Amino acid sequence: MVRPNAGTKGVPRLDRETQILDIASEQFGTQGFSATSVAAIADKAGISKPLIYNYFGSKEGLYEACLDRGGALLADEIERIARGDAVGIERGMATLAGMFTLLEPQPYLWRLFFDATAPSTGPIADSIALYAERIGKLADEGVTELMGLAGNADPLDISAMTAVWLGIVDSLMNWWMEHPDESADQMMQRCLRLLTALFGGDAE
Repeated sequence: MVRPNAGTKGVPRLDRETQILDIASEQFGTQGFSATSVAAIADKAGISKPLIYNYFGSKEGLYEACLDRGGALLADEIERIARGDAVGIERGMATLAGMFTLLEPQPYLWRLFFDATAPSTGPIADSIALYAERIGKLADEGVTELMGLAGNADPLDISAMTAVWLGIVDSLMNWWMEHPDESADQMMQRCLRLLTALFGGDAE
């Protein structure tokens, strides 16, 4: 007997949803929101379009679910590192290492949050803003600590440096997307070289 929470062909609903989100995240992240169709996602998943609509309501609902899962993965990883012992630039490097490791098998997750073709209002925009705020708050905490170690508590300096750090992270991730053969370890070693050139030996 098929269990009540089962999807098509006896696959448990949770497993089926996970499969759909895996495929949808990759499609949205590589093709963009506007160029991705629910039909293509259903075809790759080997299921029907109505099943996706039954689970997620709409293409927008599916994208929002992808954002929520991807955003939680990224924010949870950064928070895990923040609770560790690394401080200052070491915390920044540990954050990059954690993000590279997390994203190596699924780099397209990063682009979900920077898709110009995605709706700019409504639940999707709200979800993007939520995780941007959550990650931005963690970046601000790390930069505040870094600046404090340098004896600088000026709030405008901290704000400017936080913007610089977030820009560096975004630029590195976008560069990585354009060089998919680079492994997480290679990216980390590259960052060490780049940040060492910027900050001197403190980046080691």
